[in-house]
Amino acid sequence: MRAMFAQPAFRRLFAGMSTSMFGDSVMLLVLSMWVKSLTGSNAQAGLTFFWMVVPTFLAPLFGLYVDRLPPRRVLAWGSLASAIAVLPLTLVRDAGDVWIVWVVAFLYGISMIVLPAALNGLLKEIVADEQLVSANSSLQTVKEGFRLIGPIIGAGLFAWIGGWAVALVDAATFLAAAIIIGSMTLPDRKPEPAHGNWFHELSGGIKHLWSDRILRHTLVGLGLLLLVLGFTEASIYAIVDVFGKPVEFVSVIVTVQGIGALLGGLTATWWVRRIGEVGAFAVGALALAASLAVIAATENLTVFLIDVPLLGYAIPLIIVSFMTLIQRRTPLRLMGRVSTAAEVVMGSPQAISLALGAMLVSLISYHVIFAMMAVVITGAVVYLAVMLRGQLLRPVPAVPEEVHSGSL
Repeated sequence: MRAMFAQPAFRRLFAGMSTSMFGDSVMLLVLSMWVKSLTGSNAQAGLTFFWMVVPTFLAPLFGLYVDRLPPRRVLAWGSLASAIAVLPLTLVRDAGDVWIVWVVAFLYGISMIVLPAALNGLLKEIVADEQLVSANSSLQTVKEGFRLIGPIIGAGLFAWIGGWAVALVDAATFLAAAIIIGSMTLPDRKPEPAHGNWFHELSGGIKHLWSDRILRHTLVGLGLLLLVLGFTEASIYAIVDVFGKPVEFVSVIVTVQGIGALLGGLTATWWVRRIGEVGAFAVGALALAASLAVIAATENLTVFLIDVPLLGYAIPLIIVSFMTLIQRRTPLRLMGRVSTAAEVVMGSPQAISLALGAMLVSLISYHVIFAMMAVVITGAVVYLAVMLRGQLLRPVPAVPEEVHSGSL
């Protein structure tokens, strides 16, 4: 860890990403909260997250160009574009302007595809292979740590001044990140020349994911998890209604969840180094299923708040293990396309989950919804245990840079 932070390039990258992560933590919950307050609809609030996921269907196009450009420049200019993209939120006044929130959510979704893909490539350039999990864990810990204060700040600004103030804060953090990352003194890597036709280049990420047995099955397990996890986005407002709390109470729930998430980020490196990326992923998924099962079984606010940190603990463990697995199993020349291809495979079930969750919350009890999630996620772990039984509890080897996707 010390050696990693001793590198000026990583310190600058860490500072820039931490700044934009703070803005994300302040803004993302406010988008759905804003729609809920304008329309009074849990379903429409849940659909806000659906619009964030829609751009994943275009992700391979973004990935192709991320691989053709220096990742540092993509991160810097992409952060600047994100700052501009959130500014239309300052025009939202009433329910007739909900479409503006959804357009910004769509643009935010593009940002959430392009910037992480560029970040994966830049991390692989400046961080040694054995330090990747520590780098991912450090960034995820900061991201989850902001959940302790970001949602409260965002909800407070939203209630006190209005959503336009939150938008300005988010834009300012993106702008700061663009300046910090753009000032990195790092020689830009020359991308490899294109091989084959445009479609061959475009599909390179998907081919790599499919040809790598470990990535393929882990991605299927993650897809099963995401097929139901999106139910929470609309259901959380139904839970708040049952407890008789105002919509802003969601920020309290997210902050409590952040306590567990912070611990999850801090311990993710420990899990990965002892049982490997796939094993850590499975542990995180089991913890998530257990937490969802408790929520399904209770209407007690105290029990709910005690359980929520376990849900928070699981998420960064899943994310860090999966992102490290992708970075270690993917050659640098394919990193952008593989990252965005994974977004497509993940985004499809996530989009279905968000849309279906928005419908289910109006039809059935949240108890049934959360029970369904717990069962399906447990099934995802069983799938991994069967398909990767020889790899489940041991570290995954890295793929050498010279290995091409078609030979795996």
